[in-house]
Amino acid sequence: MGLRRCALTTTDTTRSEVPLYTVSDAARIVAVPPSTLAAWAKGYVGRGIGRADVTGESLITWRPRARAQDPSVPFVGLAEALVLAALRRSGVTMQWIRPALAHLQGEIGMEHALASRRLHTDGAELLLDYGQTQVKDEVVKHLVVVRSGRRVFADVVEDYLRRIEYGDDGYAALIRVPAYRHAEVVVDPTRSFGAPIFERGGARVEDALQRFWAGQSLDELVREFGVPADQLEDVLRVASRRAA
Repeated sequence: MGLRRCALTTTDTTRSEVPLYTVSDAARIVAVPPSTLAAWAKGYVGRGIGRADVTGESLITWRPRARAQDPSVPFVGLAEALVLAALRRSGVTMQWIRPALAHLQGEIGMEHALASRRLHTDGAELLLDYGQTQVKDEVVKHLVVVRSGRRVFADVVEDYLRRIEYGDDGYAALIRVPAYRHAEVVVDPTRSFGAPIFERGGARVEDALQRFWAGQSLDELVREFGVPADQLEDVLRVASRRAA
């Protein structure tokens, strides 16, 4: 059974209901290939000669599009994708992640568990308990460690979870974009329609890039946007690498 997709238990449903990102946009923000994020959003069917089809249900919140170029991923789906990217980078396979997440959502007892603060506070304990009853401990050690007598997420997962700020309702409300080493870039569904912006000043990253490619100097951009030069250089470096 796939994970249920319902609205957040909050008076503000824009984070779960309003598509803000195309699959390519969301993939760029969480730093995974677009094909990977598409499989997380839409599910997939793997067909092989002489064997049964292999299917995977949707793992993140996704809304059908009227046109191919329309946004389809709401902010909550983006937060869920960020957590999935962290789990994958920990070295755990999707074959383990999918049933573990279904168990986790059942234990946490709420929709959009991946975007919930409770994943950060209780998820390590729940996943370790699940792993010890279902699979060999080697799988779980990539996810969970014990520090000061507490079971917590391993550094690679914790680093991603720390990038999420939660609202009063306990769900993701802001994400610090992981693609940059120096630039303080965030996505906030209440500002600039969820586009990546510089935390300092609130300018859209895309606007700074377009001005630079149109011929403005770095010094001019620093003065215009009020963003430190090292942060502008960082976003330019990342954008150039993607275009290569």
